[in-house]
Amino acid sequence: MAKDNVVEGAPKKKGKFKKLLLIGVAAVALIGAGAGAGIYFGALQAHEAKPEDKYPKLVVRSEEDAEPAAEGDDKEAPPKVGTVSVPNDKFKVDPRKYEITYYPITDSFTTNLADGSGFLQIGISLSTFYDGKVINNIKRQAVPIRSVVLMVLAEQDPALLSTSQGKQRLQRQLTAAINDVLREKEGFGGIDNVYFTSLVIQ
Repeated sequence: MAKDNVVEGAPKKKGKFKKLLLIGVAAVALIGAGAGAGIYFGALQAHEAKPEDKYPKLVVRSEEDAEPAAEGDDKEAPPKVGTVSVPNDKFKVDPRKYEITYYPITDSFTTNLADGSGFLQIGISLSTFYDGKVINNIKRQAVPIRSVVLMVLAEQDPALLSTSQGKQRLQRQLTAAINDVLREKEGFGGIDNVYFTSLVIQ
């Protein structure tokens, strides 16, 4: 009987060992999966752009009166250029402190005027004090920008456009309309002004 008890107890020990082994393997797998997920999500957060990095930055104006290079040295001192983060695109910009970039819209705009008496054809160039992200946003949103410019032009009164005040008003309207498109589509405007490169009223 004693032998039977020993023989019967042996399989029970093997069963317990298998259960413990399975529990141990499962625990190691869970810990490994948790660690892997932690590393993966940590890497994702490290690669995500910081909030201030996703918006354009103001470009500081280079110093034109840089110190002259030492005698016999052919190289000029590099201009000091940097960028400044801003809280939003409605930040008041001092034009004396920041570089301005002009971006010409290659195709002109032609539309009928509001009273139906003629048409307006203009070419425009946009200006910004912000870095290349604004230009990239303009290129990416070229279709909605073109659409909104045509809509603003179609509402113009030809008598008003013949005056300099009317042209300045149109500049402000186009600037606001383009910034609205950029804010809606990209989260940041950044256009300082719209300049006419050509303007024909007939």
